[in-house]
Amino acid sequence: PKGDSRDPPTVVRHIVPATSTLRARLTLPVLSIIVFSCFTAAAVKQPKGDSRMTTRVASHAGSWYSNNGAELDKQLTKWLQAVPPSPDLMPSRAVIAPHAGYSYCGETAAYAYRHLDPSRIKRIFVLGPSHHVYLTGAAITGHGAYATPLGPLLVDAAVNQELVASGLVERMTEEEDAEEHSLEMQMPFIAKAMQGCKHAFTIVPLMVGNLSPEKESVYGRLMGRYLADPANFFVISSDFCHWGQRFRYLHYDPAHGEIYQSIEQVDREGMAAIETLSAAAYHKYQALYKNTICGRHAIAVLLHAVAHDAAARGASGGYALRFLDYSQSSQCRSKHHSSVSYAAAVLRDAAAA
Repeated sequence: PKGDSRDPPTVVRHIVPATSTLRARLTLPVLSIIVFSCFTAAAVKQPKGDSRMTTRVASHAGSWYSNNGAELDKQLTKWLQAVPPSPDLMPSRAVIAPHAGYSYCGETAAYAYRHLDPSRIKRIFVLGPSHHVYLTGAAITGHGAYATPLGPLLVDAAVNQELVASGLVERMTEEEDAEEHSLEMQMPFIAKAMQGCKHAFTIVPLMVGNLSPEKESVYGRLMGRYLADPANFFVISSDFCHWGQRFRYLHYDPAHGEIYQSIEQVDREGMAAIETLSAAAYHKYQALYKNTICGRHAIAVLLHAVAHDAAARGASGGYALRFLDYSQSSQCRSKHHSSVSYAAAVLRDAAAA
């Protein structure tokens, strides 16, 4: 079926208790935006000839999620209103959210987006993995806006220029941008969550490649400069375990019960490591399980960004991250089955309160 992670439609849900970049085309199976309120389609339509002045088409609308604005708005509203807010996680500074088809992960993603405060946010960084192009660095969009069925989102051209000037970031090609779903799937949720915004805001979509631990720290330092500004918000786009022969990941510990229960145990250990906000703890976990978390490098970049910002301001604490929801696309009971896991987390900064 279209618009999903190519898994059966059963979704099992669990509420979590209280500088050069190498590119190559990938042939592995593919799994499965930003300023909204103040801009209209006419406002972002720009002259032809420069991709930075164009709008990226919502290439997965109509398959991975509805391309009907009214229908999509109703669906997102239903999911968001179903989430009980956690005031102790406000003000939030970042979220981790899945990027599969909305019929699979939409309810889980809502747990993250329920905790955005539009009144505080002026810029949203969206960090997601590359599913089609092999990168050893990071890349920004070449477009000036991202289209969504809820309206266009304006890309922050000034920040994009800063990132390119750093020597650490290049630009995606239009084809690479159009094919990648990890960034696009966050955009309608962002547009919806920011509908109450009374001021202009921008987005900074950033494709994160297969970074070494050293590069994760380098990019974390770069992002930490922006995390230091409480008007900036971060969305880390990632699914969790991709289990099955087609994903080349078959870890199973019978001590935890059925295969799906073993998968959940592995995911929860990873979630616990991320909640420590320690990149070292997260790397230790990944070295042990090699869990197929597609946004693992983007998550590590966030952990480093938190550490760099905390160190820069001399803060011993302030940040806290908690996972709020977890689900699986299906319950695997045989090695012939496959599934993808989804999780939603919120990062709070007490210092920004």
